[in-house]
Amino acid sequence: MENTGRQVKDLLYAQVARIGKAVCSPKRLELIDLLCQGEKSVERLAEEAGISLKLASAHLKELRQAHLVEARKEGKNVYYRLTGNTVADFWVSIRSLAEERLLDLQAALDKLTEHPHELKPLSGKELLGLAKNGEVMVLDVRPPSEYEAGHLPYAQSMPLDELKKRLSELPRDKPIVAYCRGPFCLMAVEAAELLNKKGFRAIRFEEGVAEWRAHGLPVEV
Repeated sequence: MENTGRQVKDLLYAQVARIGKAVCSPKRLELIDLLCQGEKSVERLAEEAGISLKLASAHLKELRQAHLVEARKEGKNVYYRLTGNTVADFWVSIRSLAEERLLDLQAALDKLTEHPHELKPLSGKELLGLAKNGEVMVLDVRPPSEYEAGHLPYAQSMPLDELKKRLSELPRDKPIVAYCRGPFCLMAVEAAELLNKKGFRAIRFEEGVAEWRAHGLPVEV
């Protein structure tokens, strides 16, 4: 009986370890982070992760075997998405744990978030209240497809590559809050820096849709 119990426990831990094995690659974590933004083709994932199509497919296969992602075919194209919001929550949790425990990661994030003109950082609930009252303008600087898949309430879509051409649409009488894919994403950093140089009052909101949802805050589609 004791040996049987041991075997069962070993099996249970081995099954949980499958998740750890599936996410032990930095690129697989990045692919999960990208898929937190919505469904994407294999080609798009490979391009945004900076890897070959063959390598992206191999990483996605590992994630699929662990039931973290799922795929669908549309003609000759293959599209991937997370199997559920719990996978996005898992990414937010493991990344937050790393930020809390790893000094090297903390130092890297500090460099990422340095701004010469930054407003006081906001919490999600504070931002939601300010946006609802029209006291700030929230900009989603991700690609339009990601905005359509899910975005923060009251946010307006203004992709980073369109920002310079659309400055006339932005208010100068209230702060602008730019966000993108989360703490590891540079698009909102670049947007805030550009806006500040152009005379706007801008801040980068470091959280993305996955973090927002993990806090129990509403996401609009």
